Amino acid sequence: MAAPKPIRRPQPVPPAVRPRPGEQFEDASILYGIPHWGKRFFHVSEDGNLVVRPTREPDRGVALKQIVDEVGLRGISPPIIIRFPQILASAVADLNNAFARAIEEFEYGNVYRGVFPIKVNQKRVVVEQIIEAGRPYGYGLEAGSKPELLAAIGADLSPDSLIVCNGYKDDALVGMALNGIRMQKKVVLVLEKVSELDRILKVARQRRVKPLLGMRVKLYARGSGKWAKSGGEAAKFGLTTPEMLETVKILKRRRMLDAMVMLHFHIGSQITDIRKIKDAIREAGRVYSKLRALGVPVRYLNLGGGLGVDYDGSKTAFDSSMNYSVQEYANDVVYTIKSICEEEDVPPPTLVTESGRAVTAFHSVLITNVLDVADRIEQGRRVRVTAKDPNVVQELAGILKEVNAKNLRESYHDALQYKEELFTLFNLGHLSLEDRSKGEIIFWQICERIHRDLKTLKEIPEEFEDMETMLADKYVLNFSVFQSLPDSWAIDQLFPILPIHRLNERPTEFATLADITCDSDGKIERFIDLRDIDETLPLHPFRDDRPYYLGFCLMGAYQDVLGDLHNLFGEAHEVLVRVDEDGRSEIEDVLPGETCERVLEYMNYDRTQILDSIHEQLVRASGAGMKKGEVQSIYREFEAVFPRYTYLER
Repeated sequence: MAAPKPIRRPQPVPPAVRPRPGEQFEDASILYGIPHWGKRFFHVSEDGNLVVRPTREPDRGVALKQIVDEVGLRGISPPIIIRFPQILASAVADLNNAFARAIEEFEYGNVYRGVFPIKVNQKRVVVEQIIEAGRPYGYGLEAGSKPELLAAIGADLSPDSLIVCNGYKDDALVGMALNGIRMQKKVVLVLEKVSELDRILKVARQRRVKPLLGMRVKLYARGSGKWAKSGGEAAKFGLTTPEMLETVKILKRRRMLDAMVMLHFHIGSQITDIRKIKDAIREAGRVYSKLRALGVPVRYLNLGGGLGVDYDGSKTAFDSSMNYSVQEYANDVVYTIKSICEEEDVPPPTLVTESGRAVTAFHSVLITNVLDVADRIEQGRRVRVTAKDPNVVQELAGILKEVNAKNLRESYHDALQYKEELFTLFNLGHLSLEDRSKGEIIFWQICERIHRDLKTLKEIPEEFEDMETMLADKYVLNFSVFQSLPDSWAIDQLFPILPIHRLNERPTEFATLADITCDSDGKIERFIDLRDIDETLPLHPFRDDRPYYLGFCLMGAYQDVLGDLHNLFGEAHEVLVRVDEDGRSEIEDVLPGETCERVLEYMNYDRTQILDSIHEQLVRASGAGMKKGEVQSIYREFEAVFPRYTYLER
């Protein structure tokens, strides 16, 4: 597993100046790393807008700000998830074409049949677009539950497509899979443990249907990154080598060996290091070959998921990146399996992958608006210090007066010492609130002065590493981290975040982000960088009279389905956008976000009961002096909130 990258020392953007008329800030793409993580889907226009090119063609793009403005006229306010079905189609084509090129180059004697794991994004609009885009390639689906299997069997797939059924199973799920086989669908039931075999064979015998079986094997090889522990010998799912051989014996004894058609493995999601993938492929190739030598007619080798996404654009083995391309991945799979099969003299299998993250990540962008900036009032505030002030306040004022580029370290150390003394004296009752306030203001002004002078140094001393974060403004955004960005909160996943407009202006502020939940974890303090992890994000000054929008990119994998209802903030509005061959954008559909009534229903609250209770309490209050007209007016106000968006509205 790759060691975590160190957080780099603050490297401030040069002091920003709003461009003069005709002057452009041309470094936005580089500043936010767009060429590195954008895969040619994202671009900054000359007028400073973030543009999405769903087909990667330069003349077929749409500015995200344009979409936000257009749906705003329809009463749709942020947060908004903008989906680009054409990016899904591009991703499906990228994956299948990569394997097609590898198969042709290495003269592989079989085909590739990928499946999309529905768990990565179960949204109907997403799954249907993937099915449509994948039909020419025989692209199928993977399901891990009864609802997912219902969706998969109900899908209009190509006759060549597979439906792979993973996870634990009951009789009802097995029965659905067998009914799918009767419908001429290729539904493969993958064994996660030996005991499942008896259940499947029993139900198959009752229904007189021959099942299609697979085995998930626990490889010794493990993945890399955050999910490395989901593979290897201690994995949650899969059969050990003895269990695999026991399964083969049972099938032979029951004369059902020809039902075993798939060998499956999975070494983890978001595999960052191609070497780990190669190790697993080699091991799986040997297992496949040995099974064929035992007479097991396995014809599909399912390599599971793990194909990564380069969220930070660094092309490294860091947790939020990957040190390989989709083409390199396909080449390694095809070449390695071909070589082993030739060496072992067995026929090459049909290759299957369950690559969900790489297919869906790029297709959606979350857009939300800045509500406020929580900055310190000390900035630029004058404090008058006299001989009557406590000594600790006078000492801090003296440091502020004398600090310069030559004594930054000494001044900072002294300021920290007197800050501690300030709070100690206050807690002992020796200082007033006014004294404490003066001392705090002066301390932060010292830090501001030091931070300004640090920019003149070639190297920043180690003790100042955290200063940029200390001085960062907090931009409050109209969204819930827990609903829309759960992986950021739960596993410190990094996502590209940047303004969607004003990109022709040089950003002057360094900020962290906070959501509107009443939870201290509702924040983002880690941002992508090519070298390391940044603790602040460069942004533009916020003005109350001018909307400022940020975009969260590469949001299409897992975030839609893992989000929760913390503080009862529901799902965001969704907007589907296409760009036609003439470069014109079209809003294909708008799916309204969840209302207050809807999220309350999830928690078994009833609208009528709530309103009846409110009415009774208002009637009681009217006896204490509230007028009858006021009772009705207040009641109608409460009633009007139920159909409203759970987020803050303009």
